[in-house]
Amino acid sequence: MNITWIIVIAAAVIIGGWLIAVYNRLVGMKMKVDEAWSDIDVQTKRRYDLIPNVVETVKGYASHESRVFEEVTKARNVAMGATSPQAKAEAENMLAGTLKSLFAVAENYPELKANVNFLDLQKTLTDIEEKIQAARRFYNGNVRDFNTQIMVFPNNLIAGPFGFAKREFFEAEAAAKENVQVKF
Repeated sequence: MNITWIIVIAAAVIIGGWLIAVYNRLVGMKMKVDEAWSDIDVQTKRRYDLIPNVVETVKGYASHESRVFEEVTKARNVAMGATSPQAKAEAENMLAGTLKSLFAVAENYPELKANVNFLDLQKTLTDIEEKIQAARRFYNGNVRDFNTQIMVFPNNLIAGPFGFAKREFFEAEAAAKENVQVKF
């Protein structure tokens, strides 16, 4: 009889330890996904802060291109308000398209392309775009790992009841998968 109780208690301890280990691993992975999303937020906010400077610099040379400036500003505002990965990806794609239009306008003004401030803004924007791409890759890698862990058996027996839900990838549309071209 004592052996039976020892086996039952040992099995309960092993199962309890396993439950705790899986739960803690899922919490850690969820935190990594949240951290990676925060990295995307930080980089996109840097870009949002830079865009008004780019628009104002181009405006100084191409003031009659108001439609393009309005589209960039509108796209920036939509992107700033997006919260979910899907909404953010759509807004970022729209913003990337309007930035391409803005830089296409800038190509028509040789004196603008030679402006030191514009060149500095262009270099900064290129740097930010590269950091956004790296943040997206980091986020998507963490989402992949997290989603895999909550979907595999027997982890899925713990993930569902404890509210661990599958996360969305941050995916760009085919047209927006390229960097915003800022070279002149």
